Amino acid sequence: MTIDWLTTLAAVWRPRREALRPVRQLDDVGFDDLLGIDAQKSAFRDNLELFIAGSRANNVLLWGARGTGKSSLVKCALNAYAECGLRIVEVDKDDLSDLTEIVDDLRDLPQRFLVFCDDLSFDEGETGFKHLKSVLEGSIELPPSNVLLCATSNRRHLVSEQATDNEAVEIVDGELHYGDRIEEKLSLADRFGLWLSFYPNTMAQYLAIVDALFDQRVAGFEDIDRQALHRAAKQFAMTRASRSGRTARQFFVQYRGG
Repeated sequence: MTIDWLTTLAAVWRPRREALRPVRQLDDVGFDDLLGIDAQKSAFRDNLELFIAGSRANNVLLWGARGTGKSSLVKCALNAYAECGLRIVEVDKDDLSDLTEIVDDLRDLPQRFLVFCDDLSFDEGETGFKHLKSVLEGSIELPPSNVLLCATSNRRHLVSEQATDNEAVEIVDGELHYGDRIEEKLSLADRFGLWLSFYPNTMAQYLAIVDALFDQRVAGFEDIDRQALHRAAKQFAMTRASRSGRTARQFFVQYRGG
């Protein structure tokens, strides 16, 4: 199936069909909906605007705690910059062996493509990261100027690290020299020029997000019993063992639905 990128804003790779499938229903989340990550949003947008303008930009690694807005940043980007020619192609980790062919198909198109890999990490023995390395910077051919890679992960270096990896580390003339296994693992993350870190919220940050959600979306929020709201929000966070922005949004849905 040939994608009409004039009308299609996003597509996902379907390996069994060896084709991209257009996304018909998009999440309408906007940058203003993501709370508590202003520094990450600013750095992400600055880099993305360079890319859209045709300037050199860095591939992006969004790593850190779950539910903190990493994947949502990509959705926001599409909603904010689709009119500027930005398009999203999502590729699953298990399908990275097809990535070079996908990128080849995008290379000569006029649009700007953000190739998105969500929840990217590799366990010991997995080799899929080698396909990603070649597309990022490891080929004799330069990456296409209209394609930028963005990955989210809970791991800073994307690849699992074992205690035994450190056995070959040496200190030579006061400098740390990694062994071959660590060097190979670090070489993947090093190909992402922009690393943005997402950390767990404190309780105060979590409650501030809850307050902002209610303030934005509930008329007469000033009349709500704030102490009762916070008690309910804390209890909800305890049941989830999380104080993330995602948890705050889930609490908002449940509280307003009750």
